[in-house]
Amino acid sequence: MNPMMIAAGASAAGSLLGFKGNQAAAKAARQTAEYNAQVEENNAILAARAKVDEEANLRQNAERLLGTQRVATATSGVQMSGSPYLALADTYFNTEMDALRIQYASDVEQTAAEANAALARAEGRATANALKTQSYVSLLEGGQKAATLLMS
Repeated sequence: MNPMMIAAGASAAGSLLGFKGNQAAAKAARQTAEYNAQVEENNAILAARAKVDEEANLRQNAERLLGTQRVATATSGVQMSGSPYLALADTYFNTEMDALRIQYASDVEQTAAEANAALARAEGRATANALKTQSYVSLLEGGQKAATLLMS
């Protein structure tokens, strides 16, 4: 057997292995990116649930405070108007502002997690496309090398 034919065959086989390896790496990059995106989407769901719990706790604590303020006002013999009433209103409005801040923070965290998921998918597609292109380059270079060896 001609050594040039053996070298050309080895070059062709090597380029085919490079092609298959890069194709497999591209698939793995896509799968990894999808996994990372799903993790980020789950983080968004968990963040939303945590903020709902945080808001519920805030409201429960505010109700306890309002009850305590009412009892303290009633036991002092003061009518619920004027200053005591304004204190209750202040507690209520501060609770609502805090609840809105929690809701806003939840929206921000969810948006960030969704953006990270989209970014992970985009990076995975870009990496997969680069690896696919490299696999074709490897195949073409191997073919060119084999052809050059056969021609000489």
